[in-house]
Amino acid sequence: MIIELENLFENEGEKLSIDQSFDFSGEELNGVHPFVSPVKVKGEIRNRAGIVSLHLRAAFTYQAPCDRCAADTKRDMLTFLEHVLVTHLDEEDTGEFIIVEGMRLDLTALVWEDILLSLPTKFLCREDCKGLCPMCGKNLNDGSCSCEKPIDPRLEVLRQLLDQ
Repeated sequence: MIIELENLFENEGEKLSIDQSFDFSGEELNGVHPFVSPVKVKGEIRNRAGIVSLHLRAAFTYQAPCDRCAADTKRDMLTFLEHVLVTHLDEEDTGEFIIVEGMRLDLTALVWEDILLSLPTKFLCREDCKGLCPMCGKNLNDGSCSCEKPIDPRLEVLRQLLDQ
């Protein structure tokens, strides 16, 4: 979705309300299609005292396997997008501003980038997920397994000292 911003940049006090849905269901992340519902974006772009800023909130449902136990996990998530928009920079680009080329903003790309940056590095079914047993593959959240844990050969000498 391309938004024309010329009117906003030229008129102080002008604002543009945003209430849009984006379908990212076809996007693949880590081998799955985690966006099971449209991403709903609400907020506004406003020129306040000559500074054009974007303030949006993106709500979506994210469904993916847990990174520790592989259980299918579904979570409602909320991301806030806040940026200052500029048409050019006089100094070095520090990443603090979004440069709007030709007074046009690709809102779809901006929402997608911000959502990706807001996702957790590890997506867990719960914070204290115990994961899977490395020997038998049992989900340790359902209880412990009967596997005998191998002794690290580097610590074998210490075990022999304890036996004495």
